[in-house]
Formats: sequence, C-alpha cells, structure tokens
Amino acid sequence: MKAIAEQIWDMKYRLHGPDGTPVDLTVDDSWRRVANALAEAEAPEARAHWAKRFHEAMAGYRFLPAGRILAGAGTGRDVTLFNCFVMGEIPDTMEGIFQNLKEAALTMQQGGGIGYDFSTLRPKGAPVKGVGADASGPLSFMDVWDAMCRTIMSAGSRRGAMMATMRCDHPDIEAFIEAKQEPGRLTMFNLSVLATDAFMAAVKADADWELTFGGTVFKTLKARALWDRIIAATYAYAEPGVIFIDRINARNNLYYAETIHATNPCGEQPLPPYGACLLGSINLAALVKEPFTENAHIDESELSELVHVAVRAMDNTIDVSRFPLPEQRHEATAKRRIGLGVTGLADALIMCRARYGSEASVTLIRKWMKVLSRAAYLASVDIAKEKGPFLLFVADAYLAGETISALDKDIRDAIAEHGIRNALVTSIAPTGTISLFAGNVSSGIEPVFAYGYKRKVLMPDGTRREEHVRDQAVEKFREMFGAEAALPDYFVNAQDLSPAAHIAVQAAVQDYIDSSISKTINVPADISFDDFKSVYMDAYEKGLKGCTTYRPSDVRGSVLSLEEAPAEAPQAALPLDAPAAGERYEKDGVVYMSKPLERETVLPGFTYKLQWPESDHAIYITINDILQDGRRRPFEIFINSKNMEHYAWTVALTRMISAVFRRGGDVTFVVEELKAVFDPRGGSWMKGRYVPSLLAAIGEVIEQHMIDTGFIAAKDGRPVTEALRAVAGGPPPLQNPVITGLKGCPRCGERGMVRQEGCETCTACGYSKCS
Repeated sequence: MKAIAEQIWDMKYRLHGPDGTPVDLTVDDSWRRVANALAEAEAPEARAHWAKRFHEAMAGYRFLPAGRILAGAGTGRDVTLFNCFVMGEIPDTMEGIFQNLKEAALTMQQGGGIGYDFSTLRPKGAPVKGVGADASGPLSFMDVWDAMCRTIMSAGSRRGAMMATMRCDHPDIEAFIEAKQEPGRLTMFNLSVLATDAFMAAVKADADWELTFGGTVFKTLKARALWDRIIAATYAYAEPGVIFIDRINARNNLYYAETIHATNPCGEQPLPPYGACLLGSINLAALVKEPFTENAHIDESELSELVHVAVRAMDNTIDVSRFPLPEQRHEATAKRRIGLGVTGLADALIMCRARYGSEASVTLIRKWMKVLSRAAYLASVDIAKEKGPFLLFVADAYLAGETISALDKDIRDAIAEHGIRNALVTSIAPTGTISLFAGNVSSGIEPVFAYGYKRKVLMPDGTRREEHVRDQAVEKFREMFGAEAALPDYFVNAQDLSPAAHIAVQAAVQDYIDSSISKTINVPADISFDDFKSVYMDAYEKGLKGCTTYRPSDVRGSVLSLEEAPAEAPQAALPLDAPAAGERYEKDGVVYMSKPLERETVLPGFTYKLQWPESDHAIYITINDILQDGRRRPFEIFINSKNMEHYAWTVALTRMISAVFRRGGDVTFVVEELKAVFDPRGGSWMKGRYVPSLLAAIGEVIEQHMIDTGFIAAKDGRPVTEALRAVAGGPPPLQNPVITGLKGCPRCGERGMVRQEGCETCTACGYSKCS
C-alpha cells in the first residue's frame, strides 16, 4: 500500500478507538467492517453470504462506497452514512428561518453536506408587515448559516459544506451573484443560480426579464445583461455555478411526486425538501484488462456483476444508516434514492489508449455507462422482486417519465411487472479523496489533473516525508515500459483539453445518469470572455443539467503547474545580492522573507473607535502607515480597550498583525482571515449586518482603513477585472500574469489546493472541501 493511500486511509476511513488506538489493523479490516455492517439489512440467514459478496466487491478497490459509508459503517457512532441532503423549504418568517437553521446544524453535526434554496425569503428592503421594518434579505441570513457552519466545523474533524441556490428571477439575484466577491464572505457555501428555460429563452432573444417576489415586480432588466453578469462573476471568481432547474425537474424520475429547487453542495444530487441520497463509485481503472495494448478493454460481464452487488450494498445502507432528522429518514425510505457512479474514468480511457474527449473516448464512455445504467436498473428491479418497490412507486407515472421512457424496452417491461426498489439509481459524485485512497486514480469523470506531484506524507513517528505521487495510469505505464518511456498522445491532462472536450464527455455520461454530475470544466486563463460565455450556452444546448467552470486568474489564483520535474532537479542558487526589504525568495521549496520594512521616526495614521455590542467598553484601533512605491501601506497596528478581558489577546493580535505588515508584500489576507473568524457564542448585528465575531469586526476596520488610504479599492470601485471590463464593453483586458503558486490549504498550510468537480482538494494532505 503506497504511503499516500495509507495516510488517507488512516486519517479518514480507518476505525480508531476512543483513545486513538487503531481498531482496523489493515484496509481489509475496514472492508470487512463495512461489508458486515451493510449486510445487517439482510435476513439473518443471508447476512454471511452478502457480507462476503460486499467484501469481494470492495477488495481491490473495485467498488468504493463514499467516504461517509467507509468512515461510519459498523462503528456504532451517531453519524449518517448519507452524503447528500437538501434541507426543508425555508418559510419567510423569523421563526421558520431559525428552525431551519437548527435543522441544518443538526444535519451537519452528523456529517451531512446540505443544500438550501434561499429564493423563498423576501428581498432586501421589502416591507415586513406587522413590525414596521424592512427585510434584511436572504443574503443576510446566508451569513448566519455561514457562521453556523464554521461553528459546527470547529466541533468535529469533518468540515461542513453547503450549497445555496437562488432563482434567476429573485429580486436579490444580482447581490447573490456578487456575494462571494467580498473577501471572507460565505466561504462555507457553494453558490448556484437556478436558470429556468424561460430565462434561457429570454437570454437568446435579448428580451426583458422581470425580478419578482410574491407577485410584485421589483425590477425589469435585460435577460442577456443578467446572464452576462452571472458569467462575468464566474469568469473572475469561479462562482456562481448554473443549474438548469427546469431540465432537472422534467427529467426527474419522481417528477410526479416532488419538485426540486436545490442540490447538495457539489451538485450531483438535485433533491426535494428534506431529500437525502448516498453515494458510491465503480472504479473503472481497476477493471481494465490488458492495459495499453490493442486488446485493452473492460469486461462488461464483470462490470455488470459488480454493479449488481454495489446497488444492493447501497440499498442496504438506507436501512442501516442514522438520519439527523425524521423528515430525512421518511424521504430516504419512501423513495430509496441511491447515487451509483464511476471514478477512474480518465485513467481507464488512457489504459484503453483513447484520448479524453475524442470520438473514440466518447464511444467507449457510452458503452461503459450503458452497461452500468442497465445493470443498476435491473439490479434494483431484482431487489424489488424480493423486498418490494419504493413506497411512492406508481407504475404508470414512473414509466412515463422522460428518463425511464428512454431505457431499453426489457428494462421498462421488468419495471412494469415487478416495480423498482430505488427511484433513482445513478449519479456522478466528487471522488477526490477516495480516488487517492484507491491509489491515485483520476477522480470521477474528470480528466487526469496532474501526472505527478510531490506530497508531504505524515509518517508513524510524526515526521513528514516527501513522496512523489503519480497518477495511477502513468505509474502502470512506467512499470510496463520503463521510467524513461515517452507518454503517448492519449495521455492528456486537464490543462491540455479544450472546454468542448470536457462538455463532450459530460454530455455522453449525462445520457446514462438519472440524477446529475459533479464536474468542473477547466478553462485556460487566457480564454476570452465571449468564448467563456459560449461554454455555458454550449452546456445548455448539449443537454447538461448544470455547469461549473474553473478559470485560473489573478483573483482566485492558479491551478497546478503540471510539468513533471526530474526527481533530483538541481536547486537554483540564491542571488548574491539580498532582495530589498519586504521582498521574498525561495530555496529548497521554502519561502523566506528578507529583512522587515524599516520604520520612520514619525508615521501617519488613524485611530478608530469600535463599539462591540457585547462589550461595555469601546475598542480603539490605531493603524499607522508608511509610504512605499508611491502609495500608503499599513505598517503597524495598536489595539487598546479598558476591558481587561481583552488584554492578552489584543496584545498578541497587535504584535502578530504588525509583524505581518512589516514583512511587506500582499497583506490583504490579514483582513480575509480576521473576517472569517466566528465566535461559537454567536456574533452581533452591526449597522444592519451580521458580523460573526469581534475579530471579524476588527478585520472590517482594517479593511476600511486600507480602502480609505488607497491601499486596496472599495467594493464598488474595486479594480475592474477582465470579466467586468468585457461586460461593460471597455478596453481589452490586460494579459494575466503567469501564476504558478497554489492556494493555501486551511489544514496543512501547503499551497496545494486544486479545484475539481466543484470542490477544492489539497494535493499535500488530502483535505477536501467536499469530501
């Protein structure tokens, strides 16, 4: 077992006792624990048989239950085995809002990721009858949800994940689109706009579009202008995503029993209020026979048999899982949704010598996915013969559904005769962590992101060893043909692909998936705004249910540089002349700062009074500046208060922030970090806005100072990004600088965060925002 896979297993999926002593001594012990737990849903006389079958399916990493199942099944812990939840509809009342907040907290406490539609809340400024006040709007309550999620994250080892959706005709949609452009805001949310068919038609026609709530029209604008605004934000900030909600409802197998307004955090599961779904993946890379030869193939009978066992294991998971809320249990048992998908698709294509996105690859994908879809539906029918169909099964209505009508006649005939156990059976989930666990196979249906990279692996003695991690297909190719063998042209990574290739693969897979797909379309940094817009329209025309893109930029940072360096690359020598004050240099992979900025005898500055509602005494914040390169920049900070309760931490904060300021460079991250701090006891409302903590309030004071002194631009006058400039019809954008650094990981601090399938994953420690 490779060190990286062992680290992932030990950190995320291995069962440990209360004192930290391992209970699972080997990965096989983990397989047996999960298999035995899922077999408990069978009749007593059949449990041993199915436990053996489930174990065989997981052994060799062929069938990979999702992380919640691997980590929780058979542990006796009060956790859910479900990955995906959409919470109940939020009533437009204060009592209803905070009841839903409580339900969200309970769900996240047990490890579930949640989705919410905030379209039900009245827009900002709308009158609140009976209290003589104006509504603060849905975004203000999203801030409260965000603070809650941070609190729940602090209470356990798994961090929270949330999806927020808003309809394209809600009066606050423009503010929703731009919400995450404010540093540190809504960091626990993924955002997606619910785009209706009527809206997309209006975009094509450049027609007027009304923003309405409760029958009242609040604003009329051009649909195309709103569409451009959505795409501009995504171009520059990678959010929001777009969900084609009418298509989702039209193609829902349960169209006759529910209406969908939201998805789980990564988008692969559109769900009704209180909807729940669990996930699992077939590892296609583990099934390829005779790889890299003319006879390379996947045995379809093996794939079909594996799917049959996986469907039964996942159906059993519904019965053995805990649920945070009784409403979620009712939804899950009445409809028995499962989301069986694939991982390792790109590696499987490489082993079969088919370039990702090519006609040959699309042919193979359709072939494999049809086998999986057929087997999954027939397996669910077989279980229905034995255990009965899902409770809300209505044969005529179910068979009339758009997706079911497209199935082969023999499947439809079997459903008509026996019913079906699971209302929906297939989905493509993010599999970043379990794919690493399975030997670093490509995740989900994504292309290979990196052929290889260096990763720091935690050793049993507490030290860290740097290990070169290769994609599994590359590793197998090197084993067969030698370390120096050139990679053939069917080896391709995400940075080499056109958006059209991404969409071709996603569209081919979507034809065989009855739920949805979590996938990120990576686009080059220098793609024009018009070409970027066409990606989303192409996704709509190709029949996708949603679209998420990622474009490296000077706003969000860049993706991994994928050139594979030699294992023993020589280190560049340091320059003889030391860099100027405040500059940085790098050696042996470590970033060093030169001497701090020098202090003048007298510095200009300002003192700000901050009155925190929970404190009897005001806090006074003094920020002094220096002049560097023609502009003022913060140099030091002093925080004082009569409240002695604050003394120790204000002194510590003063010294730490001042030390950061004096190092020079881009220090705006200080603001972002402070504004992201939450207080477990709750924040406070200040000037009509929810501020999650006193530290966040201090961060806002520092931010305002930076704006007032010209160090950064105000929100409404921020530097015009190439996206906003393109929409406004202004001058052509400046060429993006080449950025090779990665975003820092919140767990290990390494700059190794990459974005795939709508989620962020650290290549250094395995942390995943959607794991």
